Amino acid sequence: MNQVENNEVKNEIIEGRNAVIEALRAGRTIDKIYISRGETDKTLGHIASKARDAGIVVTECDRRKLDFMSQTHAHQGVIAVCAVREYCSIDDILAVAAERGEDPFVIVCDEISDPHNLGAIIRSAECAGAHGVIIPKRRSAGATAIVDKASAGAAEHMAIARVANLPAAIKDLKDMGLWIYGTAADGDKDLWNTDFSGPVALVIGSEGDGMGRLVRESCDFTVSLPMKGQVSSLNASAAAAITMYEILRQRSR
Repeated sequence: MNQVENNEVKNEIIEGRNAVIEALRAGRTIDKIYISRGETDKTLGHIASKARDAGIVVTECDRRKLDFMSQTHAHQGVIAVCAVREYCSIDDILAVAAERGEDPFVIVCDEISDPHNLGAIIRSAECAGAHGVIIPKRRSAGATAIVDKASAGAAEHMAIARVANLPAAIKDLKDMGLWIYGTAADGDKDLWNTDFSGPVALVIGSEGDGMGRLVRESCDFTVSLPMKGQVSSLNASAAAAITMYEILRQRSR
């Protein structure tokens, strides 16, 4: 993490037991809470319990990580990382499509952990006319300040839903009439010969491993990009942008 990113993280954190408790009581939108591993303090246990009840991800970590993140150097074994905006629901995303009088166009990110990649995907999604982005709660970057900056402000205009179970969310999209397309190097169809008409959800796999097994099995189609060079794949955000613009091209005809 470079110094700029570190400063951004510090600008969006809440440190210390009382401060985090009050943030939870106030209903502050919190992306994740880090608690020092091995702590047996009852207050930290109370914080973890309240956070989990509120659907917030709680991660135990080495105290040195908290020391690195801390701005006050008095974190008391707990730091909350805040989201810069409220998350919405899948229904809210589909409502955006309905308001525009368009077939739903949804981007599903399967464990995109690099905040710069997630920000770039959100930026492309907004530019290509997508109605919303869905991310999982775990093993994924959230709507933090770094993501917001990487999106060049597009995150402020994009409906972002955060779900506990991505395969279940994809099933919900199917039940609502969307066709699910997953990007994969060994996809069944190539991009130029894929029909993206109608309600569409595009799944973007993680940077290293691509789509998880259950997510891939949830897709109606898997799509590959033509590759003419020596490198076998594109960066996740680049592949996402190309595919989104092919969807936009077909929807604009």
